[in-house]
Amino acid sequence: MFHTYILFSEFADKYYIGQTSNIQERLQKHNNKNKGFTNQANDWVIVYQKSFVTRTEAMSHEKEIKKWKSRKMIRNLIENQ
Repeated sequence: MFHTYILFSEFADKYYIGQTSNIQERLQKHNNKNKGFTNQANDWVIVYQKSFVTRTEAMSHEKEIKKWKSRKMIRNLIENQ
């Protein structure tokens, strides 16, 4: 299984959208302050997750969400999951 996920950091007041095959391992990496966007905080929590059979489907869903560029639409997706 592959997952599209949205993380939220209260400290940074930001969302992060990604996809992975191992969501718990990926969350741990985000919170260990590796390089990149999520390095700015270590309080990331999963606020949205959707599973797919293929990585292609998960990547497509990730790209769709990123195209929105709208905090309001992301919040709406989270609230209505």
